[in-house]
Amino acid sequence: MESKNIVASAFKSDVNIALADNTQHLDAVVVEGYRSTSRAKSNVAVTTISSEAVASRTPTEEVQIIRNKQVSGGHQITSGFVSKDQTPVKISNSNAETIEGRPNASYLQSLQGQIPGLKIETEKSKSFKGNESVVFKGRSENSVVLRGSNSLTGSIDPLYVINGIPATADDFRRIKSNDIKEVSVLKDQSATSVYGSRGANGVIVVTTKKPLSKKEMKRLEENEKLEKDKPARSSINVDNEEYDSFEENKFENPMTTPLSTFSIDVDNASYTNVRRFLNAGQTVPKDAVRVEEMINFFKYDYPQPKGSEPFSINSEYSDAPWNPQHKLLKIGLKGKEILTKDLPASNLVFLIDVSGSMNSADKLPLLKQSMKLVVNQMRKEDRVAIVVYAGAAGLVLPSTSGSEKEKIIAALDNLSAGGSTAGGEGIELAYKTAQENFIKKGNNRVILATDGDFNVGRTSDTDMQTLIEEKRKSGVFLTCLGYGMGNYKDSKMEILADKGNGNYAYIDNMQEAGRFLDKEFRGSMYAIAKDVKIQIEFNPAHVQSYRLIGYENRKLRDEDFANDAIDAGELGSGHTVTALYEIIPTGIKSEFFTAAPGLKYSTLDKTISNNYGSELATIKFRHKKPDGDVSKETIKVIPDVSVPLQKASGDFKFAAAVAWFGLKLRDSKLVTDKSTEHIRSLAKQGLSNDEDGYRAEFVRLVEMVK
Repeated sequence: MESKNIVASAFKSDVNIALADNTQHLDAVVVEGYRSTSRAKSNVAVTTISSEAVASRTPTEEVQIIRNKQVSGGHQITSGFVSKDQTPVKISNSNAETIEGRPNASYLQSLQGQIPGLKIETEKSKSFKGNESVVFKGRSENSVVLRGSNSLTGSIDPLYVINGIPATADDFRRIKSNDIKEVSVLKDQSATSVYGSRGANGVIVVTTKKPLSKKEMKRLEENEKLEKDKPARSSINVDNEEYDSFEENKFENPMTTPLSTFSIDVDNASYTNVRRFLNAGQTVPKDAVRVEEMINFFKYDYPQPKGSEPFSINSEYSDAPWNPQHKLLKIGLKGKEILTKDLPASNLVFLIDVSGSMNSADKLPLLKQSMKLVVNQMRKEDRVAIVVYAGAAGLVLPSTSGSEKEKIIAALDNLSAGGSTAGGEGIELAYKTAQENFIKKGNNRVILATDGDFNVGRTSDTDMQTLIEEKRKSGVFLTCLGYGMGNYKDSKMEILADKGNGNYAYIDNMQEAGRFLDKEFRGSMYAIAKDVKIQIEFNPAHVQSYRLIGYENRKLRDEDFANDAIDAGELGSGHTVTALYEIIPTGIKSEFFTAAPGLKYSTLDKTISNNYGSELATIKFRHKKPDGDVSKETIKVIPDVSVPLQKASGDFKFAAAVAWFGLKLRDSKLVTDKSTEHIRSLAKQGLSNDEDGYRAEFVRLVEMVK
């Protein structure tokens, strides 16, 4: 039978796969799952079904895949049947009985089909091209594939452990098949929780029947010492990466600066970029840390809006964990969730960078696989075109119905990298294509995928801003996807998303692509409100000083709040947006704020203070409909009611911990307590709302920074 790769869409309840006949047998049938119900508990995300089971069916019979059946590892993935008794093989590890007697030339090949997520290939065999494959090279005659490994950065070799001692790939291959008692494959949280960052690319654990000889033990111990003396990961050349520098927000006096105005920010690229540096064992550049994007990477349990309102407004007031004398005000928005059947038709244009700088595994190859996730979300009423740019821009696929998925995927597969980067020309053509196929009251969007290294034509940040501000007027939204490392241009990507009615994500692996482009597809691709602005006025009777944490490059002039000509952020279906204010209550002495001297003519009116004595602040929101030009204002009053930190919600504690960690990474001068243990302890109190394990991963990242 001929091999076939089919990606199950969230819009389909069943997938039937019919395989064409030929003279070869399949090695295995592999079902991969991307949605995890408990990632922190998972070992593997793959179920492998043996070739013996496949061979029992005729070539034209179908393999039925049924979604939403929970299997080992905690993953909400598919199950399949390939034999007449409809019983799939689900194996977490491989023992001696399954290995002995297999007629293979090497021990590596003896494991084929026995361990979930492990594939052994010969040099002549065709490489696996699934959505989450990572090939770990060994000797020329063999390679090991761990599907679903969580990192494409640095070294791509898995960690080998033989009888508890880290070993090399050559040590692994020297073991005879009949000497093996058990083999296990660990990935993701299960790997890193035991072996730390060394297990980031997966761990193969081998237990032999008998203890190794003294000679073998000595060799393993010597190899382990050599490995420890090596750098843990290949370095990221930060010198060629570009980040906009900024100073953190300072404390303001509500008597002299009564208003704080800013645009919402739903981007979360900074968090995944920070994660990339930490997983590579490197110091995070200060200006790569945007605290608001770290906070907004995570979802919070805000209620759905009521009636026709596009978002709910929520607040919580408690102690600031890094300074208990200070307070912390959390403001949260939750966008209305649109059902799939009610989503408007989409007119998408993929704008893909195929320049020479994209020619590495963590760029164009990862880009193509992640864009396929978008393709497989599309319906027949949706359309997509593909524009590419290198030295020049070109249309490689005209606007095509989402029902023609094979045609769209074939166009993606044919892309290759080479040449210089005319980013401005590509943007011009992409928007022109989107406008030519514009769907009235539809979702019209350009999806730009690049490392941001524009070097031909209009290339400066100012040029990019002017260009994208012109295109914003067309009614076409923008999503920016960043890839790669070493020459990554974060500053350009953020400007494009900020000024182009858009959002911005950094894709460092297929897991992140699955989160942003698959699981959060509706929130990432469908706006329910645009130009969302927030303006807050604090009551000086209760607030001596305040500061907005993060959002430094999203601040607006106070007069811009009611100016509908001024651009602001968009809110997607089901998206949450969170902002934190640190407050110094009236009467509290603080080293971070000195009150202005008393003035004769500008004093707090006691009558006003008494009239609004129970109010902490008043918040105003403005937003437009996605296709509208006139904003609507909403007002919410925040009462002066604070709860002790220990009684605050888990979401409050976790958001505060993320902000605290971001401030630590930026070496904030306004935070004296930067204890890793204190941050970790607070974050662990907010792990209850952690369906996908991202909060547990955050705790691991905190532990890596001392």
